[in-house]
Amino acid sequence: MSSRFKDLDVRPILKEGGEPFPAIMQAVQALQPGEGLRLLATFRPTPLLTVMARRGFDAEINELDHGDWEVLFSPIPSAAGNIAVSTGAEEAAGWPDPLWQLDLVGQEPPVPMEKVLSRIDLMEPGEVLFALFSDEPVFLMPELEKLGHQWVGKPDMNGSNYRMLIRVGGH
Repeated sequence: MSSRFKDLDVRPILKEGGEPFPAIMQAVQALQPGEGLRLLATFRPTPLLTVMARRGFDAEINELDHGDWEVLFSPIPSAAGNIAVSTGAEEAAGWPDPLWQLDLVGQEPPVPMEKVLSRIDLMEPGEVLFALFSDEPVFLMPELEKLGHQWVGKPDMNGSNYRMLIRVGGH
């Protein structure tokens, strides 16, 4: 486990009714190689555990006083370069080249998700879309699977953007 952690306390954001996810992802992107994130929250951030696992982090969860939680996210050394894959997309190397491309860098949610879903509605089954995001589109991924589409994705080489191929399933 990493001995170096950056601290992020999202309890004030949560207590004001705000959404801490953008602050968390910004903190993750600012981490140095081998560095972990110490997150303080007002609840056990269960959905975040999956997001962070996909990004190559292990989690140690501790309940604190007054219902607060501490999560220590540590980088998993062997996870570097891993590709996230939806169910059934394990053979993505055999997919056709993308016919469509969307550069969604710098666009705030929910715009990237809306644009991807709109483009997919115009595509034929089996066609592939390449999309570039500022952050990992964690809410889009399960939605694509629910709609019968497949995807593969990973951060780009410098970790500043997230690249994704989406193969359209039957409508």
